[in-house]
Formats: sequence, structure tokens, C-alpha cells
Amino acid sequence: MKKLTLLIALLLVSFLQAQTAQDSITFDPQKQINAAQRLLSGNYGKAVTVGAYGEITYNQPEAKNGELDVQRLVLLFGYKFNDKTQFVTELELEHVEEVFVEQAFVNYAIASNVSLRGGLMLVPMGIVNEFHEPTTFNGVERPAVDNVIIPTTWREIGVGVTGRFNDLSLGYQAYVFNGFKSTTSDGAGGLSGFLSGSSGLRGGRQKAIKSTIDSPTLSVKLDYYGLPGLRLGLAGYTGKTQAEDNIEELEGANIGIAMLGLDARYAYQRFTARGQFIYASLSDTEAYNIATNRPINQGLGSALQGWYIEGAYNLLPIEKQQRLFAFLRYEQYDTHADTAGSFVRNDAYNRTDITTGLSYHIAPGVVLKGDYQFRDNALSGDNVSDRLNFGIGVWF
Repeated sequence: MKKLTLLIALLLVSFLQAQTAQDSITFDPQKQINAAQRLLSGNYGKAVTVGAYGEITYNQPEAKNGELDVQRLVLLFGYKFNDKTQFVTELELEHVEEVFVEQAFVNYAIASNVSLRGGLMLVPMGIVNEFHEPTTFNGVERPAVDNVIIPTTWREIGVGVTGRFNDLSLGYQAYVFNGFKSTTSDGAGGLSGFLSGSSGLRGGRQKAIKSTIDSPTLSVKLDYYGLPGLRLGLAGYTGKTQAEDNIEELEGANIGIAMLGLDARYAYQRFTARGQFIYASLSDTEAYNIATNRPINQGLGSALQGWYIEGAYNLLPIEKQQRLFAFLRYEQYDTHADTAGSFVRNDAYNRTDITTGLSYHIAPGVVLKGDYQFRDNALSGDNVSDRLNFGIGVWF
């Protein structure tokens, strides 16, 4: 409670000292920026910039009790030391009980289109991992591909460079990060694993909490914006997972990861569309599954794959400030796209979601959402509950 009170007091003091007007949210993918980019570019002469985003959600699975949740509240702070050097941080409160640092990095502009960065940063993979503010995507919940396969919100400590080749209409990012944590000692001379068949790599996110590192990983992304209304992304990530000193030499302690991501966003008048494809190849998973005692049909897959395509149309006249998007998204994701050795694929991990609903932007930075999800998997006879969702999202 004391930590929460201190955070709220700090936010209020910052508002009193350095409140700034923010630019309107844009739906043009070539002009769209995320929270960190707004802090870096939107201080309007102020040394301190503040903001926040948050979501309140209601999830109602079919024939089950619903759940109401303040899913997240993220406090944003930026400080400009001089024309070249800035600091950005995001403090996240999840479910009104957990506090995380989502980002905390220094940005140093060595030229007009080149910056060096170091600290806790988002891994540039897909769309939502970098653009996850609630007004930037349709649907109450983030796409499942961006939750299970990537997995959002994926951030690690590292250093790197970002910038643009304006003549080529090409943006770039390249970072060296610490990686996922794969295993820990089980206290009896064996291994306990953080990675699983159903949720893939998600349990291995270290989130900068006393992160273990024994081999750095490489992350790169290119964004092309040379055609009106269109933004294309190509991302890659490669490296090994991390294990502590006392177990890193044990067979199965680490796995190798090579991930590729393709994404696209498009907007024309009242129509918007987006899609992405993510594929991850994992090595040494059979040894990992044996070492961590995984059941034969619940081991970590040797390949993860997911994709979705979405279209949305603004039902209100284009000249109005408000937007009412009707959307439809189809996504398919499989954390057992392949398995290694004696471990077999589990069809329950091969999942399909169809989400349709409305996103009502009543003002720039405020959205009301409602959708229905038809959910299924490839396991014969398995009963997956469909779900009705409502939410309120803000970003300023």
C-alpha cells in the first residue's frame, strides 16, 4: 500500500509541475507512435513529460462466472536532460496487486535519425509487443498470437541502436539483450522448467527481475513505410536461453531460439487492416523436456507458429473526431507446431480464435470496446468456451 501511495503521489506532483498536451491518436500506421515514442517526441519544451494508459475489462466465458478486472494501469514518465539525451520509464500496476517496471531506458541521439539506447526495453517483434496501448488495437484482449507465441509484453535489458534511412523509407532497430530463463534447480540435483507446451516461452520472461545472463541474444527489426497508408515489418530474434551457474552445464538446461516475424498494417479512409505471422524454431527441446520431467504430450514444442488477419471499418463519417470501428479478426496459433524426439504433438495446443466486435473511440485516447470470441482447438471432442468481453481503455 505504501508503494502504491508513493506512486500516485509522484504522478500527481509530476502533473502539477509538467502537464503537457498530447497529440491526437492517429489510425495511420505510418504516423502511429507508441507510448515511449510519445514521451521522446512530445515534451513540447518541457523537461518532464508524464502520461498513462490503462484498461478495465469484463470477461464472460460461456456458462461460467464473469470476471471484472483493472487489468493494468501504466504510469509513463520521461525526462529530457538535453537535446540529445532522454530517459523513458513505464511503471505498470497489474490487477491492482502487482507492480512491474515495463520499460526504463536512456535514449541518446547521436544524429537526427540515429539513436543509441540502453536499459530495459521492449523486444521489437510483431505489432502489439511495441504497440500495446489499448487505443491502438481492436478487441478487449490483445490477440492471442501476441500473448502465447511472441509473448507480449516481452521486455529485457540490453543495448542497441535505432533510426531511419529516410531515402529508403526504412526504419531499423538492433539490440543485444539478455534472454529467456529456461530452468532452475529443483533442489534435488535435477531441473525445474519455466517453459511449457501450452504457453511456450511465456513463462521464461525475466522482466528485469534479477535477470540471469550467460549468453546474450540478438534482436533486429526493419519497418518499411514507402507506400501510402502501409507499414510492413520484418523482425528476427536469435540466441539461447539463460540458466544459473550451478546448472547451466547440465544436459537440457538451455534451449536455442530462432524467431521470425512478419507484420503489416494498412489504413485507407475509413478502412483499416492488419496481419502478422510469427514462427519460432527451438533446438534441444527433447533434452529439455526429459530433464524437466514433462509428460510426453505436454513437452515444450520444437516449433511455435501463429498468425492472424484483421479488418475493421469506421461506421462514422470520416470528418467526425469520434470513430466506431466494426472489426473481425481470425487467428490461428500452435505451440506444438512441431515436437522433437519421443514427444508428441498435443492437438489442444493448436488453437483458433475468431473475434468480432466494436471499438468506439469517444475521444482521442478513450475507447469503449465490446466483442465476442469463438474459440476452438484441434483436439476432437474438446470443449473450449466461447467468450464475451467488454472493456474501457485510456491513453494520454
